Amino acid sequence: MELNTIHPAVGSNTKKTRIGRGAGSGKGGTSTRGHKGAKSRSGYSRKVGFEGGQMPLQRRLPKFGFKNFNRVEYKAINIGDLETLAAAKGLEKVGIEELRAAGFISRNQLVKILASGTITRAIAVEANAFSEAAQKAIEAAGGSIAKV
Repeated sequence: MELNTIHPAVGSNTKKTRIGRGAGSGKGGTSTRGHKGAKSRSGYSRKVGFEGGQMPLQRRLPKFGFKNFNRVEYKAINIGDLETLAAAKGLEKVGIEELRAAGFISRNQLVKILASGTITRAIAVEANAFSEAAQKAIEAAGGSIAKV
């Protein structure tokens, strides 16, 4: 096989149909757009959700719910998870960077520490938010908290 012997598969290359080039082409006159109506006119673009004049689905369905655009979403981490992470890595301080390195959170996530599980080690914990019970549990174990 050489470059001068290579050809595309039969039927794979076809010329683009040129419409609106006279009656003799078979695609002249209305240029395959049919007669009258919005779709036959230049400048027509179908609107998203348009159903041919029928009441669109998004208007037929009832509206419900509310999304608070001021909501702050935290990734919940339990004190039990902090205990196991600190024991496994031999850490005295567990912060955002340590949690990110361990794969608990991704780059831009905010962290809230919750009180599920038990903590026995004195750990310095650094996070964006703490539940009251988690804060008490960490301080009762001899640890400290720092809000970032």
